[in-house]
Amino acid sequence: MTRTTSARIAGFTLLFYIAVGITQMIVVRGATSGEGTAARMASIATHTVQLRINVVLTLVICLTALTLAVALYVITRDDDQELALLALACRAIEGAIPVISILATLGLLSLATAAAADAPNAAASYPLAAFLLNLKGWLPLIGATFFAVGSALFSWLLLRGRIVPASLAWLGVAASVLLVLGLPLQLVGGLRGTVTQLMWIPMAAFEIPLGFWLLIKGVREPTAHVSVTETRQTWTQRTG
Repeated sequence: MTRTTSARIAGFTLLFYIAVGITQMIVVRGATSGEGTAARMASIATHTVQLRINVVLTLVICLTALTLAVALYVITRDDDQELALLALACRAIEGAIPVISILATLGLLSLATAAAADAPNAAASYPLAAFLLNLKGWLPLIGATFFAVGSALFSWLLLRGRIVPASLAWLGVAASVLLVLGLPLQLVGGLRGTVTQLMWIPMAAFEIPLGFWLLIKGVREPTAHVSVTETRQTWTQRTG
C-alpha cells in the first residue's frame, strides 16, 4: 500500500470515526440515565433497541480505529519506525478497549431483561449491574488516554516529516498533550465538570481539518528521504 493511498484511507476513516462517534452518542443518550442502579436498569430495559444498535456501532468504531492506526503508521514509519510502531500500538489498544464495553453492554441488557421478567428478585443483580455501569464509565477514559498518547506520537511524526502543514501538526501535538495530562486526572476524579469537555475542543480543531487534508491532498511518496531507522541500520552495518 502506498503512502498516498494510506493517507486517503486515513483521512476518510478519521472523518468516518468522528461521524460514527457522534451518532453513537446520540443513539445512547438517556439509555442508562436515572438515579441509582434500579432506575438505570429500568431505563436500560426500555432502551434495549438503542443499546443493541450501540453494540453494532461500537464494533464499527473498533474496526475503524484499527484501520486508522495502520494507515497512520504507513504514513509516518519512514520518519521513525520505532515511534510509529509505538503510536500504532497505542491506537490499536484504543480500538480494542471498546470490545470490553460491548461485553459490559450485553451483560447489562441480559440483567435488565431478567430483572424486568422477575421484578421481586431483581435487586440480587444490582451489585453486578452497578459494577458493569461503572466499568462502562471507566473504559472510555482509559481508551481515550491511549488515543491521546498515540495521537501525540503520530502528530509529532507528521510534524517532523513535514507530512502536513506545520501549524496543523503543532496543533495536534498540543491538543494531544493536553489530553495526555487531563484524562488520567479525570479518571481518578481529580478533574471534573465542564473542563473535561472543553479540553476536547483543540483535538476536534485538529482532527477534522487533518481528515480533510489527508483525504484531499494525500501525502508525497518518499524520494531521497532517508528515515532515521534506515540511517541507524546503515551506521550499524558500517561500524559493525
